[in-house]
Amino acid sequence: MPRAVPERRKRKAQRSVRGGVVWIVAFALLLSGVVALNVAALRQNMQIENLANQRVQLIDQNQELRSQLSHAVSSPNIDRLARSLKLVQMPPDQTTYVRLGAGGK
Repeated sequence: MPRAVPERRKRKAQRSVRGGVVWIVAFALLLSGVVALNVAALRQNMQIENLANQRVQLIDQNQELRSQLSHAVSSPNIDRLARSLKLVQMPPDQTTYVRLGAGGK
């Protein structure tokens, strides 16, 4: 019977080592999951930042286009372009209108 005691100790030691390994593996899996979540969150934040930058650029481009459009349709600009094409506005007494409609009225 003296040999039974050391064998029990050996089994108990093996169980405790196995239990320790299981806990280490479980803890490693848990930590790798946390790291994966942090990496995913970081990627999402980078995408959000890129989209915010694109939004700011588009707002600036829209403002620039509005400014260009405002300048293009301004009366002084249209008058200048008309003069460069040798177009002049006729005096009101020399202006005639063509009426279109049913019966020529």
